[in-house]
Amino acid sequence: MTRKLFFVFLLFLNTLFISGQRPEADVFKLKKGNLVIQPILHGTLAFQYEGNVIYVDPYGGAEAFAGIAKPNLILITDIHGDHLNENTLDTLKTEGIKIVVPQAVADQISEKYHSQLVILANGEHSKQLGIGIEAIPMYNLPESADAKHVKGRGNGYLLQIGKKKVYISGDTADIVEMRELKDIDIAFVCMNLPYTMNIEQAASAVLDFKPKVVYPYHYRGNPDMSDTEAFKKLVNEQNPEIDVRLRNWYPEY
Repeated sequence: MTRKLFFVFLLFLNTLFISGQRPEADVFKLKKGNLVIQPILHGTLAFQYEGNVIYVDPYGGAEAFAGIAKPNLILITDIHGDHLNENTLDTLKTEGIKIVVPQAVADQISEKYHSQLVILANGEHSKQLGIGIEAIPMYNLPESADAKHVKGRGNGYLLQIGKKKVYISGDTADIVEMRELKDIDIAFVCMNLPYTMNIEQAASAVLDFKPKVVYPYHYRGNPDMSDTEAFKKLVNEQNPEIDVRLRNWYPEY
């Protein structure tokens, strides 16, 4: 996908959100209150737990977050405009909150945000708002210097929220670091070529690390990879115990 087409795609995503309705939030009961998960758009989502609100890869402008409390923490996975989107950051109330990023994002984000950054390399850990955060590799296969996502540039994230382990894949292929994850309660797994992986690769990886609940997300691009029903079938034919939750990250009109 050329740079011009990529930005046309971002405009398309924004138009989808403005015209449509976001899916309802899911609620997971924890010993200390509830974990609320709100799909937003494409690779963007929000968590609420114990009065704290976390935005992941905020995109879509302030209107994408209408009715959602302002964030206490932001996680950004990569440098592409559907993950690092300063137009959206500039419209949100982010003053004084921490923004967890990989170094590549820190290198590109405006200086006005530098004092808020928590920079994590792959494998590094942080604790924010009582939530454990581990940066997980995300990259394309086969590895190459001209890949759309090279190893070490971006971060997936593994969150410890209460007793729940939540995995956010970011933009990645079916890498060994994903396949070797253990005891994941909730996972968000991407699938769109040529940026990440196809449905079969995503299903294969999920069957290896066996999350209790998995949401396919970030699943449209070039070519269209939106057949999440096929993904669910591939997973549940081999492991019916995995709860594959299909949500409409791209409202239709």
